[in-house]
Amino acid sequence: MTSDDEFTHRLIGFGLSEKEAQLYLHLLEYGPKTPSPLAKSLHTYREDIHRTLTSLIDKGMVRPSLGSPTVYTAVDLDTALGSALQKQQSELREMGERKRELQELSQQQRFRPSDEVSTFKIIKSIKELIAVAMPLIDSMQEEWLIAAPAYLTIVASLFGVNEARMNLSSAGGRCGPSSTFRTKLLSRCEK
Repeated sequence: MTSDDEFTHRLIGFGLSEKEAQLYLHLLEYGPKTPSPLAKSLHTYREDIHRTLTSLIDKGMVRPSLGSPTVYTAVDLDTALGSALQKQQSELREMGERKRELQELSQQQRFRPSDEVSTFKIIKSIKELIAVAMPLIDSMQEEWLIAAPAYLTIVASLFGVNEARMNLSSAGGRCGPSSTFRTKLLSRCEK
């Protein structure tokens, strides 16, 4: 990575877009310029240069001249980075204020809890079904009744359902086979 690429990369990490970083670096290296030579040097359109210059001016990193034609100058690096940092800190403070206002408004609103809204998850495989079901099975402490076709008993045993049943049993629950569908997985356990 060349030193220019590394410098541009660091500017991007500081919150500039790639175009802003390249344009600012170009102005630092080659001095004040008008938009046409900048567009030619950076292989882009004048409109793109104007948008990028406007953004850099807003960030306090570039200054336009008062004369005509307008010449754009990069602000020294320390001042430019300080301005960019101040802008980001100001935006963070503003977001914090908005957050506080929203929290106050939400307390006044009496929103309905989300448990009144039914949600669902589309389960696409047996493995996903077991992954969703295992935490539920593990949390069952008083009663457990699972109705499933016989072939799923074998599949479920591959994913630890039988072990979960045994854990419930070893924790003091009683498990016995149910007559419903007469499958091994079909059982009712009570504590």
